[in-house]
Amino acid sequence: MTSVTTSPGVWEQIKATLGRGPGAYAFLSLYAAATSFLLLTNPRTSLGTDIVFILFLLLVLLIFRAQVALAFKIGALAVMLLVVLPYFGTLNPFYIDVATQAGIFVTLALGLNIVVGFAGLLDLGYVAFFAVGAYLWGIFSTSQITFINPSAAPVDSVWFYGFLIFGLVFGALFGILLGLPVLRLKGDYLAIVTLGFGEVIRVLANNLDKPVNITNGSQGIREIERPPLPEFVSTLFPGLDLQQQYQLFFYFTVILVVGLTLIVVSRLKHSRIGRAWEAIREDETAAIAQGIPLVRMKLLAFAVGASFAGLMGVIFASKQLFINPPTFDLVRSINILAMVILGGMGSIPGVMLGAVIVTLLDLQILPRTASVLRDAQRAGFPIPEAFDPTQYQRLIFGLLLVLMMIFRPQGLLPDERRKEELHAADDAPQTVEGTDTPDTEPEVGIKT
Repeated sequence: MTSVTTSPGVWEQIKATLGRGPGAYAFLSLYAAATSFLLLTNPRTSLGTDIVFILFLLLVLLIFRAQVALAFKIGALAVMLLVVLPYFGTLNPFYIDVATQAGIFVTLALGLNIVVGFAGLLDLGYVAFFAVGAYLWGIFSTSQITFINPSAAPVDSVWFYGFLIFGLVFGALFGILLGLPVLRLKGDYLAIVTLGFGEVIRVLANNLDKPVNITNGSQGIREIERPPLPEFVSTLFPGLDLQQQYQLFFYFTVILVVGLTLIVVSRLKHSRIGRAWEAIREDETAAIAQGIPLVRMKLLAFAVGASFAGLMGVIFASKQLFINPPTFDLVRSINILAMVILGGMGSIPGVMLGAVIVTLLDLQILPRTASVLRDAQRAGFPIPEAFDPTQYQRLIFGLLLVLMMIFRPQGLLPDERRKEELHAADDAPQTVEGTDTPDTEPEVGIKT
């Protein structure tokens, strides 16, 4: 029997040329130069700038995935994220705030990916750990602490850096508290319990204003303290007002936390702990038989994933200056879970892509679409006045997830091992109910 070889298509040839070697270096350099030039020469808020900004953020993923030297990756990302984007933020603060929010949710999605993607534990109450870190700094940095202890005083703003560690530790402790009752649960039961835990934290934040006013109830905590600005921010950007300098400070802080989170998650994924989590996700019984400590590994997954959320909660509270219970509702947990599913459970670059896409949809794409539609209505186009894409945000997210489950259940950038698991499940022979034989017709023929 002769085998027929087919030549690769045009798209495969382009990917092979631009994915590695000199073609990759040239393509990435030209892409970075073009998008950076377009951003810096047209900083005003518009649909065209939105598109260029999205293409600019997409380049970060391309550099991360490209098969080029590590030194080139680090240098290119440093120039883009630490030079071009901050300078563009001085020209238009809106986009630097969007980038900061995207970084916050990238960290949250990476933390949830440890629990859902690596260990296979469905967690619908992840935002509770985010709330723990936010309320921790909100209480101790404001006069709210005096309602708890009249002799106490708010901590100095420089303690913000210490509370980053406290938020990480308290997030891990609450992760263990959640993990202990659910060790024997799987699937839907685990999802229901974690959902209840998230709602318990929100309800506690809403009602812990009596008999001792701890959280100030539904009114939330205002005038949360910000840390003192480091010297390098005012030195590098002397002509900016204080608000813009703080925007850049939080941007650099979030970028630093995202980088550290990425390093930790990557090392965990390729360590013995990461392989133990994957074994638990695939088959708990087989994992126990191989000597994997199930209780310890599950608690470690909850603790590590929650620690990143607690740390980021401290930054979020200081950045927003105000927090209240609705900020940490179930919808926020669903959004973070949607980021993980959209990008690809277990895939680090996929989860980062999913977080950026959902954040841009929420903060930039849908509001911009609504603005364009309103302009079209004024121009006389027959568009219903009541139609506003921002009001159908949850519907759009739901449709997006449904389409992903139908056409690409493994996610946009799936993890290779996870992808193999899904294909193995799809290729497994189906058995007829009540029999032990596959539901397939036997082949009839003559062997030669």
